Amino acid sequence: MLRSRMATLGVAALVLTACGGGNAAAPQKKTELTLYNDKGAWTKFFDEMGALSKPSIGLGMKPTGYTDSAQYQAFIKASFRTNVKPDLFTWQTGGMLEEIVKQKQVADTTAVWQEAIKAGDLSQDLAPYYTIGGKQYCVPMNVAYWGMFYNKKIFDKYGLQPPQTWDDLIKTADTLKQNGVKAFYHTSVLFSFVWFEQLMAGTDPDLYDRLSTGKAKYTDPGVVQVMERWKQLIDAGYFINPGDKTDPGDVLKTGKAAMVSFGTWFNTSMTQRDLKPGTDYDFFVIPNVNASLPKTSMIFESGPLCSLAKAADPDASMKYLKWWTTAEAQEKWATSRGDVSANPKVTIKDEALGTVTKDAGSGKYRLVNRYFEATPPPILTAALDGFSKFVTEPGAYKEVLETIQKAADEYWSTHQ
Repeated sequence: MLRSRMATLGVAALVLTACGGGNAAAPQKKTELTLYNDKGAWTKFFDEMGALSKPSIGLGMKPTGYTDSAQYQAFIKASFRTNVKPDLFTWQTGGMLEEIVKQKQVADTTAVWQEAIKAGDLSQDLAPYYTIGGKQYCVPMNVAYWGMFYNKKIFDKYGLQPPQTWDDLIKTADTLKQNGVKAFYHTSVLFSFVWFEQLMAGTDPDLYDRLSTGKAKYTDPGVVQVMERWKQLIDAGYFINPGDKTDPGDVLKTGKAAMVSFGTWFNTSMTQRDLKPGTDYDFFVIPNVNASLPKTSMIFESGPLCSLAKAADPDASMKYLKWWTTAEAQEKWATSRGDVSANPKVTIKDEALGTVTKDAGSGKYRLVNRYFEATPPPILTAALDGFSKFVTEPGAYKEVLETIQKAADEYWSTHQ
């Protein structure tokens, strides 16, 4: 409730500021751009990018980071109606990007993409995530591959190795349980979808894709079986309390849980805690539940960096987006955070993440779009609420699926 009120006040202040500003400011040539984002914890890294871009292309950048996703999205959407506009802003691919593109709020970046692909700075494989109506919008702020971060000291203590099969993973969880260690992290807040997407993609990735396009139902037997498997894992006592508010980085560091499933961006949380890869923690690709699948399914996401169609200085904003895709910018962006890069030219120093990036680019894995981006927003809202309920009331899984399907029916009745 407090957050909602703060968000409302923030948006109201933005509108009042705009209304009180009189006539729109005259067009100007900017030397410093504003970059609004929902990654408040990354302000230090954005600042470093601004310090690098100034001497490189003559444009500085000042970030404004939010930590509450709902408040951030409300701010950006309010800015569409005012004269207080970000020069650059982060967003989500999938339905959320499509929504603001259809409102004609986002600058066309097709020329930037064409040039970057030709120069080898972006992969053609990424383009579909940014393509709407045959044109590209925004550029990749980051890419991330999802897998399992694990506390290496706990694994070493109990003689455990990264699992090669789903059965290996369950045996690992059993060993940890026998020694009084919770195997897995999960949460009832925002990231409640993580285990659903992982179990779906590792069991039947085609069904996962059909769900995202309305060609399958959440009440289909295959989806019900996934929820029942998820329930079995919870009932087995492998997970920590989903209501635990401890930061997942601290959960892994302290050993409250031995394994945390997140995207490669979670590596930043480890390095910020002065943990060393290969010594304090490590990363493995989660094996498929269904061993007969031809490729291991890997959850993939890419977060856009965008400019408004009516930016204060469109040329400057587009120049910055173009620079962001270059090897110079991406080397700094990936290295400072200890993450992977959208630019294939960038060498990833972290051995485990470098291997994942190389293997993903070679076609070893079946890349599956993250549930958060793959699912249309109205369905996603119902699903996040449903999965949050499920992790605290696993017996309610059928009711949860029926509720999500009701939202899906309403959405797809007008969007097929």
